[in-house]
Amino acid sequence: MPTPIKMPALSPTMEEGTLAKWLVKEGDQVSAGDIMAEIETDKATMEFEAVDEGTIVKIEVPEGTEGVKVGTVIATLAGEDEDPEEAKAASGSGEEEKPSEDSADEEKETPAKAKPAGEEKKAPEDKSEDAAPEKPKTPAAPQADGDRVIASPLARRIAEQKGLDLSAVKGSGPNGRIVKADVEAAEPGKAPAKDTAKDTDGAKAPAKAPAGSDLGAPYEAIKLNNVRKVIARRLTEAKQTIPHIYLTVDVRLDALLKLRGELNASLEADGVKLSVNDLLIKALARALQRVPQCNVSFQGDELYQYQRQDVSVAVAAPSGLITPIVVDAGRKGLAEISTEMKELAGKAKEGKLQPHEYQGGTASLSNLGMFGTKQFDAVINPPQAMIMAVGAGEKRPHVIDGALGVATMMSATGSFDHRAIDGVDGAQLMDAFRQLVENPMGLVV
Repeated sequence: MPTPIKMPALSPTMEEGTLAKWLVKEGDQVSAGDIMAEIETDKATMEFEAVDEGTIVKIEVPEGTEGVKVGTVIATLAGEDEDPEEAKAASGSGEEEKPSEDSADEEKETPAKAKPAGEEKKAPEDKSEDAAPEKPKTPAAPQADGDRVIASPLARRIAEQKGLDLSAVKGSGPNGRIVKADVEAAEPGKAPAKDTAKDTDGAKAPAKAPAGSDLGAPYEAIKLNNVRKVIARRLTEAKQTIPHIYLTVDVRLDALLKLRGELNASLEADGVKLSVNDLLIKALARALQRVPQCNVSFQGDELYQYQRQDVSVAVAAPSGLITPIVVDAGRKGLAEISTEMKELAGKAKEGKLQPHEYQGGTASLSNLGMFGTKQFDAVINPPQAMIMAVGAGEKRPHVIDGALGVATMMSATGSFDHRAIDGVDGAQLMDAFRQLVENPMGLVV
């Protein structure tokens, strides 16, 4: 029997994904561990590996397909002892099983609704010759599922080939679904039909305002990937549901920069080069050890206080912001943190992070100092209860031993979930962080 290859759940929260790219084609031989496809999840674009050996006899879901539910069969694999042609026929791809093109076009995305037990489909009633003919129903406008226009897969492929914007096509299928005939009849660049529906007084109903505004300037519409959609949703929820409190301290960096130079000189033979960010990760972890009441998360009627300092570090990846985690950073040495962080950042930029490498974390660190940003307030990454935002180190006038001098200073701002962390506790964490940075020997012992 052929083996169905199903859409995998690449993270605990994944319910659907985008089949971004196939790296195999029908007829290709694959072995366990071979990369078959790239799948865009709600977190990142990840590689999908084969777990069995055999021949790809049919690709069921074309690349670029969005909203593929976990468990959906995306391809069929014939085993080593199977005939590929027989396996392909057994997979249900025979012509005798295909419904008509138009009905298949509509049924691929719209499963029939279950009817109550005992309910049968009634035949249409006979009408007398004197009965007035029923007025044809106006097709409904395409309904959006979230941000997605409802259209059949075949209609989407034809629209892509013709360069059509599906939002400008009026659907004639069930519930306004766009089907093959609609996109074949549409012309590229044609605006959607105006709504001529009338209100109860017979006057034309006012046109609905567009979802967005072009502000009167030329623009290019860029479709959001799954990662960007999740970022938008989570950050909106965070600002709407978490009462943020912000606390800022100015930190002197001179001692930390001096220690970093000395450590790098001694670690050069081992191929390790510490960054300022590596030391700040350690400083945040040690500060959380000293002020454990900030290493928490708000859980409704409970407060979880964590026994380990897992620091999520914000990294800019091509698909969007992602936060790989340095697990148990409070107990790790600086060289280990540096090596691990370089590996995680590299995998993040290549879209190869595994779920356990970016899901979780008890607190976050975001550093925009390399871009010259002096100070900023970061949004908490729920269910965490705090995030540390650090800016650039710069020469500033500073009082040193009672006299005005020049020091390398950095502004650090902690964002705290005020449901879980009181202001005084947040202030104690910020003070502990400042002390550890200004007296950095505490980071190496």
